Amino acid sequence: MRLEEKLQKAKAKLMIEHPYFGSIASALVFEKNDDIEAFESNGTKLSYNDDFLEACSIEEVEFALANAAMHYALAHQSRTGKREGWLWQLATDYAINSMLIKNNLHPPDRINYQSRFDDMYAEKIYAILESEIDDKEYVEEEQKSEKIEHVESEDAEFLEQLLQKAIAQDELPKDLDRFFPQIKESKIDWRSALYQYVHRHAKEDYRFFPPNKRYIHQGFALPSLQSELLKIIVAIDTSGSIDEELLAQFFAEFEAIMQSFANYEIDLIACDSKIQYHQTFYPDDMLEYKTKGGGGTDFRPVFHFIEERIDNPTLLLYFTDAQGRFPEFEPSFDTLWVLPEEEDVPFGETLIMQKE
Repeated sequence: MRLEEKLQKAKAKLMIEHPYFGSIASALVFEKNDDIEAFESNGTKLSYNDDFLEACSIEEVEFALANAAMHYALAHQSRTGKREGWLWQLATDYAINSMLIKNNLHPPDRINYQSRFDDMYAEKIYAILESEIDDKEYVEEEQKSEKIEHVESEDAEFLEQLLQKAIAQDELPKDLDRFFPQIKESKIDWRSALYQYVHRHAKEDYRFFPPNKRYIHQGFALPSLQSELLKIIVAIDTSGSIDEELLAQFFAEFEAIMQSFANYEIDLIACDSKIQYHQTFYPDDMLEYKTKGGGGTDFRPVFHFIEERIDNPTLLLYFTDAQGRFPEFEPSFDTLWVLPEEEDVPFGETLIMQKE
């Protein structure tokens, strides 16, 4: 396989498996450099020894691309300050590679990785490495021989949008919050968590045709995001234990989901001890719901209805107080119980609606 083909396959694979890394890697410049042993990044450019990459598997090339992507995202070279450039590059590599390995990317041989640096910031790693070097003249000489460019990110908006998209879609790489403290600081309320959960079940493809036109003028083509069909089921408990205020909130959240997606097929089921109402909603449909019910609570009719009447179910959102009779067996599809208060459920996940 030619190296160019291997790079393209690695980029495509990275985009599918790790879209945050893949989107950033698509913006990188690639440069052959036989004066280096393996590969290195100055923040916007991935320099590589072609003999080294040719000997790598596609998975190992993926790792190299992700490494360069993170150097770009973190703008490490612009943060060198008074540090020794070559040693700072090494410290940032240790920090990045530790995170990539936690995300199950496959490192090639001879990368900069030591487990003792796991969970450390680059600044702390640098201090440790500096303390271990006794020959300061060697440090100074190495600094003179290094030609690391200090590059500020030229497209901070692009990087911020990718970060926010990864947060919104719950696709943040593991350990990324170590590099971006604002991720830890941002609190995701229950409603955001609900939409993130739903979003994971929306089919979306990254496609290069048509490309994202926004970055064409900068000399690279990023994939455009093609949204496909959101196909889920929403069940709403209309039993006597659900008061009018809570019922209205249930339906308001259902309507908000409809407004958040451009293309969907959502089956709405209202049920107390039996099915009271069912309708399939498509884009541009008006929400006109019926609130029959008021009896006891039995969740089994909803699951039986889905099994008998709905093809290939993937996700059920059940708005309820969980005070009812559950099915004896767990269904084959995902179930998220959206509850006003914490309750035990026999299967699925729960999400607690915070009081307004």
